[in-house]
Amino acid sequence: MKHTMFPWREARAPLATTLLGVAALMAVASPSRAAEVTGNATLTTDYVWRGTTQTHGDPAVQAGFKVAGASGLYASVWGSNVEFAPETHASSELDFTVGWGKQLSDAWAVDVNVLHYRYPSTTIDLNWTELNGTVTYAGSYWLSVGYSPEALGSDGTGVYTQVGARFPVNDKFRFEAVASHYFLGDVYDESYSHAQLNAVWAFKAPFELRLSAHATDGNAKDIFGDEFAGTRFEAALQASF
Repeated sequence: MKHTMFPWREARAPLATTLLGVAALMAVASPSRAAEVTGNATLTTDYVWRGTTQTHGDPAVQAGFKVAGASGLYASVWGSNVEFAPETHASSELDFTVGWGKQLSDAWAVDVNVLHYRYPSTTIDLNWTELNGTVTYAGSYWLSVGYSPEALGSDGTGVYTQVGARFPVNDKFRFEAVASHYFLGDVYDESYSHAQLNAVWAFKAPFELRLSAHATDGNAKDIFGDEFAGTRFEAALQASF
């Protein structure tokens, strides 16, 4: 229920669609080699985003693809079904991303991008844009920060911070742990924290099975309600290609 609180926003032009096309052309035009195209498809029992369900706890079907050039420039599109408050008429989400990512050394990698959340089925404007940056160490530890002047479709500023770690058991099984805090005082006069633990089994390429446990603090329940925040469990089957 990311965006049900702000029905008075004026509509914005879909600039992310234009940016996506520009970035894709830049990636394809990379002089050193042809662009690389990758994708993924997921079936999940619950679409949980930053600790809160986006589907009222119902299953979701998700898919996306990414075009990347040798320079590090990339563009991607990702989509999922959603279910917010009935008055929003929200049934689908499309995420458009343009960015740059690069391996700086054997240990360090960086990624910066602009991410636009879009909800084409709604009768009110729920769309918003966020600037994100991630630093990764040894492919297993990361720090991410996201900033938006229109967080969650509001007229207020939000800053999302996340630290995470990946713990491989073998070449097929790994654990992942994430701790995050979402600064939303400018939007709700409250901020909230959440944690996530994943167990991932890459049982047969290109498939992975992921089991996830999510937990939020009481502030998240105050903001979004008990039916959207709190403790949640999720199982997902993903294929990457």
